[in-house]
Parts: sequence; C-alpha cells; structure tokens
Amino acid sequence: MATKFIQVNYFFKCASVSLLFLLAGCITSLPNPQGVVSSAPKPAPTVRAPKVGQEWVYQVRNVFNGEIVDTVTEKVVSVGNEVRIARSSLKEGALPDEVQSPWGYVLQDPHWSPPQKFLVAIPMWPEQLNIDSNGFYRTRYQVLGYPDGSYYWGLNISPLQWERISVPAGQFLTLKYRNELPYFQSQDVFRIFNYREEELWLAPEVGRWVIRRSFGRYLLGGMRWDEAFWEDYLEWQLISWK
Repeated sequence: MATKFIQVNYFFKCASVSLLFLLAGCITSLPNPQGVVSSAPKPAPTVRAPKVGQEWVYQVRNVFNGEIVDTVTEKVVSVGNEVRIARSSLKEGALPDEVQSPWGYVLQDPHWSPPQKFLVAIPMWPEQLNIDSNGFYRTRYQVLGYPDGSYYWGLNISPLQWERISVPAGQFLTLKYRNELPYFQSQDVFRIFNYREEELWLAPEVGRWVIRRSFGRYLLGGMRWDEAFWEDYLEWQLISWK
C-alpha cells in the first residue's frame, strides 16, 4: 500500500508540472490576475462576519477564451448554527445553496460539479490569515441528492502572499492562496485519477474572495496524462457586493 501511494503521489507531482507547461502554452486569452504584493496587515484581520442580506455578485469567464459564461449572485439568507447562502445564475436560474457550519467551514459546497455535501465540514480559507497557515484536510462527501454513497476528499490549502488587487467591484487587500485537491474520489467509477486546483484572492473586508480561478483534470482507464479530460476552467470576479 505504501509503495502504491508513493507511485500515485509521484504521478500527480509529475502531472502538476505537465499542467503548468500545458497551461502556459495554450491559455493566453485570460491572463492570470496580477496584484501588487503587500506586507501582511498588523494586526491580522478577521473575515467579515455573516449577516442576512449580505450579497456578492460574480462575473464568470471561461479562462481558455475569455468569454463571459454567466453572472452568479450569492446572498446570505440565514445565520445561526448554519450560514446559508442562496445562489442564482443569470443563465440557469436558481442554483444549489452553499452551507457553512460554522462560518468559514463549508458543509455543502456547490462550487464543483456535482455539488457536494461533506460529512465533516472543512475550511473555506486559511484558518489563520497569514502565509504560514498551511493545512491539509481530509473528509468524505456525498453528491447532493444522493445520500447512499460517500467519497474521499482531500484539500491542501497553501497561503501564498498578501496582494492588493483590482476587480470590477473595487480595489481590495487580499490574501492569495492555493487549493489543491489531488487523489479525490469521484462518484463516476470510470474516473481513475482526479486532480483539481484553484487560486483565490480572499478579501477579509468583503467576507469572501474577490477572484476565484479553478480547473480540474481526470483520467479514464487506459489514458495517459497528456490525454486527460478537462473540467471547466473558470475565473470568478467580484462585480458588486453589499
């Protein structure tokens, strides 16, 4: 079992390097967001507490070609033991809710497809807002609406730096961090290797990220990594908030 894990770990490290070269070679339409590196704020800030009526509106773009694919509104509709965020799409209408319990720990996450319900909540952002608060979190999830099965999920959160960055909603001091999700189990039994990664710019004053840039890749049986299928590669930018 240990040998197998080392082999898989090596596979994904090599795959990650390959991805970087692939992305650099084929994605030019929507460049990576560029902020101004800033010193860490002192004292360390806290993320804005949730209140009913808080709202974030995001423009969603396809990173491959820069096309605007949707506008998504997320609004806090209840606060208590759980924080529930109702979501709606300009293109699709009502979307599954996001549920945090407690604030900052996601219990129901609709970001990836299909939406997930975690058996144990995991952090939405670094538990401490500093660049030394790396963390790896393991849990299992159910596909929303299908409670009969559960699947392994592992999340590595790596804070990178503080950046001041501009988006349509304004300019914000943000903590940039990376999420990596290697080895996770898909509900699709034909997917044998799964990898997802994203970079996020969290603005504590906003209570949420102002940019989120996510992609995923996976293999079916008999495939090589250079043949891997893409999931959506999307960038979310905040266009308004309250």
